Amino acid sequence: MPRRPAPTIRPLAPSAPRRRPDAPGGADLPRRLAAVRLGQGASSLHPLTDSAANAALESYDRGVKDAFDRIVPVLKRLSALQHDDDFVERAQSLAQAELGFSLPLPILEKAWVSQLDMRSLFAWCVFETYEQTSDGFFRDDPLHGQPGSPAADEFNAFLLSCGFHLLDATPCADGRLAHAIAFALRLPFSSVRRRPHAGALFDVENTVNRWVKTEHRRYREGVPNPAHDDTRYLKVVLYHFSSRDPSHEGCAAHGSDDALAARCGRARLMEFQQAVENSFCCGASVDLLMLGIDTDTDAIRVHVPGMDGSTRLDHWLDAATVYEATRHLLPEEARRRIAELTTAAAASTPDPGMVRLIARLLEHNISQIDYVRQYHHGHYADAGHAERFIGVGIGFKEIHLRNLTYFAYMDTVEEGAPDMDVGVKIFKGLNVSRGLPVPVVVRFDYNGKVPGARERAVRHAQRVQEAIENRYPDLFSQGLLHALLTVRDQERHTPAEAVGSTISLTTAGGH
Repeated sequence: MPRRPAPTIRPLAPSAPRRRPDAPGGADLPRRLAAVRLGQGASSLHPLTDSAANAALESYDRGVKDAFDRIVPVLKRLSALQHDDDFVERAQSLAQAELGFSLPLPILEKAWVSQLDMRSLFAWCVFETYEQTSDGFFRDDPLHGQPGSPAADEFNAFLLSCGFHLLDATPCADGRLAHAIAFALRLPFSSVRRRPHAGALFDVENTVNRWVKTEHRRYREGVPNPAHDDTRYLKVVLYHFSSRDPSHEGCAAHGSDDALAARCGRARLMEFQQAVENSFCCGASVDLLMLGIDTDTDAIRVHVPGMDGSTRLDHWLDAATVYEATRHLLPEEARRRIAELTTAAAASTPDPGMVRLIARLLEHNISQIDYVRQYHHGHYADAGHAERFIGVGIGFKEIHLRNLTYFAYMDTVEEGAPDMDVGVKIFKGLNVSRGLPVPVVVRFDYNGKVPGARERAVRHAQRVQEAIENRYPDLFSQGLLHALLTVRDQERHTPAEAVGSTISLTTAGGH
């Protein structure tokens, strides 16, 4: 399907609310309170906090989410106008002014005959806004982390100096962790291999295959370093918990049981390590690291491993504790103290490179702790789910914002059914309960250097769409589930390409 150019996401006026309109306590909070809050807290920031980065990240987060959150208010206004004689012209004018794109004429032109098809219109707007987000991410590099950027080059060199040639992270698929790499850990997105899974329970066989590809490239191309260099592949699991409501807002995949989440994460890491060691000779191995994150404050906890691979589940180093222990020190003194605390927290004598990496992650997380204090009163108002759409398939390099997307990474719906079912259950509460559809963006990246890869990715997306319709027939038949099919060339820094949709229009064009 041909794509039409999407305009830049328009920032919301300073006087508008920054929270989702239907979030508790968020609809009528003036922006001036955020400005007052920022001014009051500026002098109390931690000496290692990057306040300029915090401001830039908050602006990006607000701009994208506000673009999604303008949809429902605009549609409510359209509903009141739908029987006016000049409805189509007024609707298009309003949509262009408030959303930045036109609405599909076939839907608008039927409004005088029957009720406006709000479900299809809502899904259309979500999909258009997603496309804007993808376009803007690859065009503007708002996180300054694209391949070849100064931040990416610096971190890649640092990672190698710590003794690791690749950082492969699996956060939980929960949308409250979608920002973990770029915000909570402040890492360039292109420097981290990220594959979210429900409960952070990654697929061991697929991860072994990615390890093989990484090592093969080191042997064949010397990228990112030659195979004979003494560096390791680092696999990270990032589980989550809630400090404000630990019994209800923890990881749903583990019944909000933090200890269980940690145990399962370590077990999956050990299975991966054992699979590599059992399958390959010559001392093949990987290093493992387990992190936790408080979804209310974004403070991380680190289970610092020993050089012998030992990890303690009942002992960790909490970034909030590190923050308080170093907040009155000069920057270099604070960095030395963080390294000392990291070493002392290790399960046994730690690897110096691992200590350096963890110390940097903790330092970066200190900025995020202040970010949440500056802009969210110290904890997020949306303690639970508030995602705007479900992302299904493989890809979504451009999604790095908290509670924007619930991820269901999969090759087929059958194998990813548990993740998909959790996402649909979440959106039954968020959307279906209000009469709005579940918006699903299906995505499959492909290698543009491989002949026929794009066509296969398109067919793959179509098969997944059909499987989704078959799995949730009641939602689909009622117009309560819509899907946008997209593909993307992973070899190029370009946005996703829309290739199909479940939204039925009588004329050509659009989705």
